[in-house]
Amino acid sequence: QVQLVESGGGLVQAGGSLRLSCAASGRIFSINVMGWYRQSPGKQRELVATMTTGGRTNYADSVKGRFTVSRDNAKNTVYLQMDSLKPEDTAVYYCNADGVQTPWGRYGDRWGQGTQVTVSS
Repeated sequence: QVQLVESGGGLVQAGGSLRLSCAASGRIFSINVMGWYRQSPGKQRELVATMTTGGRTNYADSVKGRFTVSRDNAKNTVYLQMDSLKPEDTAVYYCNADGVQTPWGRYGDRWGQGTQVTVSS
């Protein structure tokens, strides 16, 4: 059983910063891609940023230059440093792990429970 637990959300003023963390637990050998998605009311879930085991990153255009994704492969943990936050960044942020290698097989698309980020103007 692979579980993702997020932390670090909250309320911040526009221009401020927040750091999200997500730790994967269970019998895990490796995780190919870890990252973050977000969903606002009435909108579809969208990619924010991801990182592969080898360090390759992918960012949504709307967060490039403001958000930084990083990970600790040894701890199966991914982080999202969010700077220069804007009200339009307000959303529930979900951690994602894809290509999770365990003793029982390889699994795709595991999700955390989500953490609320609210940016006030």
